[in-house]
Amino acid sequence: MACRTVCAWAFVAWLVASFGAIGCARDHGTADPALRPATPRIARDQMRYALQMGTRYLIQRQQADGSWRSDRYAPFRDGTALTPLVLTAMQAAWDSGDTEPELAQTIRAGCAFMLQFSDPRGSLRIAEDQLEYPVYTAALTVQVFSHARAGQAAAARQAWVQYLKERQLVETHGWQRGDKEYGGWGYCRLIPRKPAPGELAPALLESNLSATVHAVQALAEAGSLDAATAQAALVFIRRRHNWSPIVQGPGNDGGFHFIYDDPVRNKAGSTWVAEGPYLPDESLRPLWYFSYGSATADGLRALLLCGERDSQRIEAARAWLREHFRADRHPGYYPPIREYQRDAVYYYYTASVARAMQLAHIQLADGRSWASELAAALVTRQQADGSWQNAHDLVREDEPLVATALALTALAHCHRTLFSPR
Repeated sequence: MACRTVCAWAFVAWLVASFGAIGCARDHGTADPALRPATPRIARDQMRYALQMGTRYLIQRQQADGSWRSDRYAPFRDGTALTPLVLTAMQAAWDSGDTEPELAQTIRAGCAFMLQFSDPRGSLRIAEDQLEYPVYTAALTVQVFSHARAGQAAAARQAWVQYLKERQLVETHGWQRGDKEYGGWGYCRLIPRKPAPGELAPALLESNLSATVHAVQALAEAGSLDAATAQAALVFIRRRHNWSPIVQGPGNDGGFHFIYDDPVRNKAGSTWVAEGPYLPDESLRPLWYFSYGSATADGLRALLLCGERDSQRIEAARAWLREHFRADRHPGYYPPIREYQRDAVYYYYTASVARAMQLAHIQLADGRSWASELAAALVTRQQADGSWQNAHDLVREDEPLVATALALTALAHCHRTLFSPR
């Protein structure tokens, strides 16, 4: 019987939870090879069928105007959040070999829906605060319009590229390198201008790793990730890396965490430490944020996309994923009080880790295949109607359109890794 599992990209999660002092930051259970399952064998036809069922589910849920909308959550009802997410999954399925005419027609209709937000010259027809998830929508739309199946969308893509660059927290908006927000992207609906002293900051102004990797991925795919943008982004990305070449200790495991100063939104939580890791441009942090799978996959991808030259830093992140990779659960150390939310971001993790493993050419020990293991886990979780769904609703992940789009993206990358891209 297929499990009920929901997926979620890293939409804003308002979690109410306490945290405790936990000394160990490694998930020793996942690191022990004896506790890992053997790599399952999965047939190409089985993967192809799962991909086709997933695309069929999404095709059947496209609206007449070409969009995808949720009947569960109000922020997903205008089509701007879900449509580009689903389209990236459809394009990934196409790249894995699913070239059915109905899929091509569905992609064209979805692109037409997103094109309505720009005029013929490419200028965007949206207000500054119109989008619920401005960075995600812009980044995913840039990726969609960078694909060969997008048709004539060059002008619109450039407008979204500009929109995305305007959302980076850099000098243009008053941010300086010493600011912990500097260089990243976040969830704020407004352009992220630095507040004056004593001025009330708009909601969700801070940068986070998920929004940042989405932005740099999109800019890279559009050929618009210039050196200045990448170098500023690296400042923020490095600060989320639990690694230092000069300080040893529990906060130096090579993984990543999601955001600064927030033990709630860092899914695995945090612990107080008497001494912690130093980074070249940061002072001692009183809290150590545990590394976990989705953040580490995001962080490694972001480092590589931005051209990180420190090979030791890259290898530290690669080693964390190689050591902790799991297909059947979201890996990383979770304190007991946080264990209930481990798999709340399972499908987001699968989509990001598939890209990270592929991009960084990571191979597991003992001849294991990450792509086979992940594909088998995803196929097992697929429901009879072709969808995926998570039992957790902690971060609005009980929306099947989100879960299915992310699972389909992950499965397509597994297929291409195992059976070669077209």
